[in-house]
Amino acid sequence: MNIYLELFLTFLKIGALTFGGGYAMIPLVQEAVVANGWLTEDAFLNFIAVAESTPGPIAINMATYIGSVQAGLLGSVIATLGVVLPSFLIILLIVALMHNFVKYAPVQAALKGIRPVALALILSTGITLTLKTLFGITNLNSTLSVEWKGLIVFVVMALIYVAYYLKRKKFISPIILIVISACMGMALYSF
Repeated sequence: MNIYLELFLTFLKIGALTFGGGYAMIPLVQEAVVANGWLTEDAFLNFIAVAESTPGPIAINMATYIGSVQAGLLGSVIATLGVVLPSFLIILLIVALMHNFVKYAPVQAALKGIRPVALALILSTGITLTLKTLFGITNLNSTLSVEWKGLIVFVVMALIYVAYYLKRKKFISPIILIVISACMGMALYSF
C-alpha cells in the first residue's frame, strides 16, 4: 500500500474511533505506529513528551510528526488531515442538522457511556508513561529498575506544584513546569 494512503487511513481510523480528545488517542496511535514499525516503543514514549510540550492539540502534533517522519511534508499534511477530518465532519453535521443536538436524552446517555472509556484510555497512557519513565517497565516481562533521574524530576516537579499552590492558592502554569523539567532533564541526563 502507498505510504500516503496508509498514513491517511491509519489516522482517519484513529480520528473516527476515538472519543475523549487527544489523550484518549494516544494508545491507539501508539498501537498503530509501533505495529507499522514507524516508531519504536521508546521513540514513541519520548515523542509524547515532545508533543505535549509543543503548542497545539497533542493528536494533531502526533499525526503531523509521524507523517513527517514517514513521508516528509506531504506525509505530515496527509496524516494531519486524516486525524482531524472525522471530527470536523461530525461537528459540521451536528451544527448543520441538529441545533440542540446535545440536549437529546439519547445523545446525553451515549456521551455518559463514552466518558468512562475516554477516562480509561487517558489513565492507561498515564500509567504506561509512569511505569516506563520512573520504573523502566515497558511490558509484563520487564524487571523493575528505578529510573532515579526521572524519579528526581517527577518528585521535584510535584513539590514545586504543591508548594506553589499552597503559597499562591492557584495552580502554576504548565509552561513553567515544562521549562523547569526540561532544564532539569538537560542537567541530569547530560552526565
